[in-house]
Amino acid sequence: MTTTIAAHPRRRGRRPDRPVWMERPTPAGQALKLIVILAMIAAVGYPFLLAIGTSLATKAELAANGGYVLLPQHPTLEAYRVVLAGGVVTRAAAVSVGVTVIGTALSLLCTICLAYGLSRPGTFGGKPLLLVVVGTFLFTPGVIPSYLVVQELGLIDSYGAMVLPIMLNAFNVIVVRAFFQGIPDELHEAARLDGAGELTIMCRIVLPLSKAVIAVVGMFYAVTYWNSFFNAMLYINDSDKLPLQVILRSYVIQGDTFNAKALGVSVLPATTALSMAVLILAVLPIVAVYPFLQKYFVKGVLTGAVKA
Repeated sequence: MTTTIAAHPRRRGRRPDRPVWMERPTPAGQALKLIVILAMIAAVGYPFLLAIGTSLATKAELAANGGYVLLPQHPTLEAYRVVLAGGVVTRAAAVSVGVTVIGTALSLLCTICLAYGLSRPGTFGGKPLLLVVVGTFLFTPGVIPSYLVVQELGLIDSYGAMVLPIMLNAFNVIVVRAFFQGIPDELHEAARLDGAGELTIMCRIVLPLSKAVIAVVGMFYAVTYWNSFFNAMLYINDSDKLPLQVILRSYVIQGDTFNAKALGVSVLPATTALSMAVLILAVLPIVAVYPFLQKYFVKGVLTGAVKA
């Protein structure tokens, strides 16, 4: 009796059935990916390095190279010393730090509480409230209605005007809610058997298991507050309360002239060096924090997105 053994798909030169994106790339594909990645790094890194080099260059080097220097031969921190001398830029940076820290804390608190309530079955008014949250994606207030609301609340020319209008983001609420829904119900039931209430369950069980999504959402809020300048331009009239991004826009984008008295010094370095120093100081905090939170991004965002 003769038994015929079918050839294995690999032996016949065929690949097993699986999605195309799971196939191992060919050498040509790997080379193409490398070229694309290097091109993206160059496109992003060159302007950043040019800004750093210009901020460290002397007046003579800037004049000799048309105003911008990639690798200064005699680097100096004079521009940073002037910017951080205690003038308008330092005050604006302090305002930005305060608004970012307090705003991020309040936003996380409101987002976590709202998302946890919407994630639990049987919450009173949960579905209508969820529809209201989702509806904010479709119906956003205009500039004039927003200004009138802020004015009626008495927030004009106050720090609250830079926090309250953007304190809650519907997308972040949906992501955190989806993450909370993925936590096994058995943990909630076991905690209730031990006599724990909802607040105890949220603080001692849910939040420790949600560090990834909280880190991601916190980063989103922090970046939003740090980069926000439109609300400050709209609601703030006192120049002493303006954040760093408004000062950056005035000096770098609009080309306003630096004032030695406003910066708290007597002699100013080159204008281009000062502009690039302000730019680097505005970008540096987010660049410094991101590497510590980067490992949470894929887990935090994709988990919420898939389960939503």
